[in-house]
Amino acid sequence: MQYHRAVRLLAIVPALALAACSRSGDVAPARERPALPAFEASLACSGASGAGFTTLQVGFAGGDATAAKPGFDVRAQYVAGVLAPDPECLAATRADAVGCGAQWWGTWQSEADPPGAFVRGFVADAAASGLVPMITYYLILPASGVAEGTAEATQAARDAAFMARYLADYRFLLRQIGSAPAIVHVEPDFWGYAQRAASNGSPSTLPAAVASANPTDCGSLANTIEGLGRCFVQMTRTYAPNAKIALHGSQWASDADCVTNRDPGLDVAAEARKTADSLAACAPGADLVVVDMADRDAGYTASLGRSTWLDATDATLPSFAQAFRWSRALADRVAMPIFWWQLPVGNTGLANAPGGWWDDRVEYFFAHPARVAASGAVGMAFGSGASGQTTPESDGGYLWACAAALALAGGQPLCVP
Repeated sequence: MQYHRAVRLLAIVPALALAACSRSGDVAPARERPALPAFEASLACSGASGAGFTTLQVGFAGGDATAAKPGFDVRAQYVAGVLAPDPECLAATRADAVGCGAQWWGTWQSEADPPGAFVRGFVADAAASGLVPMITYYLILPASGVAEGTAEATQAARDAAFMARYLADYRFLLRQIGSAPAIVHVEPDFWGYAQRAASNGSPSTLPAAVASANPTDCGSLANTIEGLGRCFVQMTRTYAPNAKIALHGSQWASDADCVTNRDPGLDVAAEARKTADSLAACAPGADLVVVDMADRDAGYTASLGRSTWLDATDATLPSFAQAFRWSRALADRVAMPIFWWQLPVGNTGLANAPGGWWDDRVEYFFAHPARVAASGAVGMAFGSGASGQTTPESDGGYLWACAAALALAGGQPLCVP
């Protein structure tokens, strides 16, 4: 597909002093467009910063029309699928992508352009729009062909031939980013599955092809999952020196889902520390830990017979307060800020149908930006993790209106580890 360039529009957003709108439990909300949240008092953090940011970053995954609107700081994009069919497709001198297939991310543009043009264009256009590009690199599962779960760490990551191609592909991605500022988010869910598979959750006990697969960049590192995480950090520093590198912290990595938990006896902070210890061993010197709480709208999951609503009053579990206790403990222990990612875009004023499902995470996060900052976060990015979900282009403009209003108010100061 061709990446189309967009010019960010300049606009003045009128201040809107409207009451906050929230919901809790599984009671069907009213089908009226929610009012823009009335922001609670900002935290007095005395200019605290995390990973180079001084205010809470607001991001989205969506199209050029949304990128052209003021109020956003970050634009997110998946890089996923198969690996290059031929090592020659990774050559820096290659003039076109002919013969490199249509599924590899390096060919997500006209084949008349050199491989990687999609990512280069995405990074350049984000910068031209005043946005930080956030790239989620998700290839171990789809490219390896193993079953989703611990096999990603116990089979795919041990396959030296596969990992050699995989780490060469990652190097190619980093070269497309070059010296541009960016956030590189590596392998969502993988680190959680690795933690589950490792003895006592320790990534140093789990074999992986690292030095044996990439002696050029990571020859001094151990052939373990711990070594693999360090390899990602080391490669990023070498080939994309201005990028922020982030592994993924899964709320279920310790075997207890600390976001959807309904047991008041579960110590979610203790569970968070287990995950933090695993991530800290894998990525000393990384910049962020990316976390999520749901990748599909609550109305969509309810249509499948299960609930992903969180109690916005924090009176019952699962609640937003519980999710934030978990993330704060994770951030404190790993000594890195977190970045909330792939938050559902739906709102309670939509039709609760494909493309416009109910959810209240946009409403809650923008009503309580101080609580988001207190959760250890430097950012929150909204976007669906599957087709058929609400997008920034199908939500009636609500996400953008919230982002613009928060920006107009001066943003939310950070209060991070």
